[in-house]
Amino acid sequence: MISTRVARWMAHRNLHYGWVVAATTFLTMLATAGAMGSAGVMIQPLHQEFGWDIAEISTAMAVRLVLFGLLGPFAAAFMNHFGVRQVVATALSLIFAGIVASMFMTKVWQLLLLWGVVVGVGTGMTALVLGATVATRWFSKRRGLVVGLMTASNATGQLVFLPILAALTEAYGWRAALTLSVTVIAAAMLLVLALMRDHPADLGLAPYGETQVTKPVRQDHKLLATLASPLITLKSVSNNPVFWALFGTFFVCGLSTNGLIQTHWISICGDFGMAAVTAAGTLAVIGMFDFVGTIFAGWLSDRFDNRVLLFWFYGLRGLSLIYLSFSGFSVIELSVFAVFYGLDWVATVPPTVKLAAENFGREKAGLVFGWVFTGHQIGAATAAFGAGYFRSDFDTYMPALQIAGVMCILAALVVMLLKKPARPQPLPQAA
Repeated sequence: MISTRVARWMAHRNLHYGWVVAATTFLTMLATAGAMGSAGVMIQPLHQEFGWDIAEISTAMAVRLVLFGLLGPFAAAFMNHFGVRQVVATALSLIFAGIVASMFMTKVWQLLLLWGVVVGVGTGMTALVLGATVATRWFSKRRGLVVGLMTASNATGQLVFLPILAALTEAYGWRAALTLSVTVIAAAMLLVLALMRDHPADLGLAPYGETQVTKPVRQDHKLLATLASPLITLKSVSNNPVFWALFGTFFVCGLSTNGLIQTHWISICGDFGMAAVTAAGTLAVIGMFDFVGTIFAGWLSDRFDNRVLLFWFYGLRGLSLIYLSFSGFSVIELSVFAVFYGLDWVATVPPTVKLAAENFGREKAGLVFGWVFTGHQIGAATAAFGAGYFRSDFDTYMPALQIAGVMCILAALVVMLLKKPARPQPLPQAA
């Protein structure tokens, strides 16, 4: 395989193949982020071409976001059983097929099926759990850096693709924009098939930072048990108020980010006479500041009380959304919003992951965060549908922005009700 040759070439130069896997994963998540973001440039063109109500279009986008979140806890189980390479390649195939088929749709139920279900399932299998799985398997050292970069790939996807997609939509139509998305997805699929491997041991390597090669335990005959593990974990933590606090605040996180702003931003700005390309450029600026903010948030989460960090992150995000709803959407006002909101876009992820690990232990942290992430996407779906409802019935998005802002402030107060996790007691000194 190509990966074997590349790994051998890198080993001769004292380079670890894990960085190739990390780069492939980053590009895959970037491509799927571009596909997710392309939904935002389709709302107005679909409304104008087919006469579909914005609330109907938003419903399909909401279903996509729900599936994106619900599949998170099970994606790791599929990767454990079938392998990362096979699962990711299958997911990219679903996204590719769903987007291509949507270019020929004529009914709103087809939008619901293709963008809601097919693309929703495909993107759900390449959610944050993919980056966490790759980082855990391939890296012992630099794991935090890799996780931060994977998380930030969503922002990079917006930064790279949205202005281009908006420009293509304005000049040639929404189908031309989707053509770019499927081309990038196809390129990512080829990279995965050529370079992705499930474990370092598949190439005779130890994880980066270790020296011992450990072969993974195969689970070929334990599919049902593997698939049941997320449900068992959910049952075990369902009586813990900390879980529901993290779930609820992450619900608000999704409500105030990709469900509202990423999905409806171009339409929101369009109500103020802003061209789609200009609006997409503003969202790209938000994405650029998010890239910086997410990595910086990871650095802060290792050094400060994560409850306090989340208090400020949610509080400032809420104030920025309320400020936006009363602004006139001038260049200066949008620039102020883009900086404050952008730094905060997914800065909540590292502190939330840390709190999950501190409260539930390293063994359960991944699956617990998977369910917390489900809350995030349910919130995103609520905002995607709710904002479309407000726009259709009240002819404005402003109530949706204000509700999201107030919810953020409430989330900031909730995290401060959590008890600070106890530090492990030092072992007694020998006499």
